[in-house]
Amino acid sequence: MPHSHHSHSGQFCRHALGSLEEVVLEAIKQRFEVYGLTEHVPRYRPEDLYPEEKDLSLDELSKQFLSFLNEAHRLKEIYAPQITLLVGLETEYITDEDLSHLKKLLKDNEKRIDYIVGSVHHVSTIPIDFDRVTYEKALANFSSEEGVYILGNDRMERFLSAYFDAQHQLIRQFQPEIMGHLDLCRLYTPSLDLKQYPIAWGKLIRNIEEATRYGALFEINAAAFKKEGWTSPYPGKDVVALIQEKAGRFALSDDSHGPRTVGQYYLDVADYLVHVGITDLWCLDRSLEPNHNGRYISPRRIEGDWRLHTFWKHRESERREIAFQ
Repeated sequence: MPHSHHSHSGQFCRHALGSLEEVVLEAIKQRFEVYGLTEHVPRYRPEDLYPEEKDLSLDELSKQFLSFLNEAHRLKEIYAPQITLLVGLETEYITDEDLSHLKKLLKDNEKRIDYIVGSVHHVSTIPIDFDRVTYEKALANFSSEEGVYILGNDRMERFLSAYFDAQHQLIRQFQPEIMGHLDLCRLYTPSLDLKQYPIAWGKLIRNIEEATRYGALFEINAAAFKKEGWTSPYPGKDVVALIQEKAGRFALSDDSHGPRTVGQYYLDVADYLVHVGITDLWCLDRSLEPNHNGRYISPRRIEGDWRLHTFWKHRESERREIAFQ
């Protein structure tokens, strides 16, 4: 049962730590059974590189991703007796150019990419999860035609709508097997009530309905717990309730950024699952038949009561008892 579908390593991601093999070894140590390796896809404009990447050329960034695929498959084979490793990618959608490159990347590596984590990290080409200053810049980017800033709900409504529209483009064009941190748009506003923005809320409903229709899994992303003001994983309770209402299915992700964050906050995630009434968990598994994307992977329901799995008894770093209602 213990699984994660979303991870990074310092070897192939400048804002992470450690080697990819160190991440895998830590996952084995913690008794994970299925673990997804999913580095970010390359970016294709110099202005989209992060400060820690300024010494890299665009060509080097692309080669780095291909090196990740090579190393991930090497580790997948070596450690197959101990853990099931899945090799995927996490999307970037900054401009339409990213989607064109993603199509080519998937075509050129169709036998080496098991699945997609569909994530949005930018709104109007500006990162929304780098720091608060950059997030505020993205929010302030929504102004009237006369150049006067839009205040209050109107500005936030447009910001959220742009985020969910970008997410919808990923869903429509690529049908990701895993939907990544669905409400990252409120990273710096964790108490934001999305229902107060009816246009954006309607777009979120559309996205969940379409992703559910083709069989996506919605990740419960533990990394939110380390963010200021967050007392839950992504997505928040309101979005989880909406996914449940639409018969969506959930999977776990630690979104680790190195060996030290493998499985981090999983006991907090377990408490959250119980609190919001998630009784069924799903994970991706290899399949003999191709899925909607032509990839040989499909969702598998975790049998039995996930809370009773021995995995939870071996969380030595977090000595808390899971709440059983």
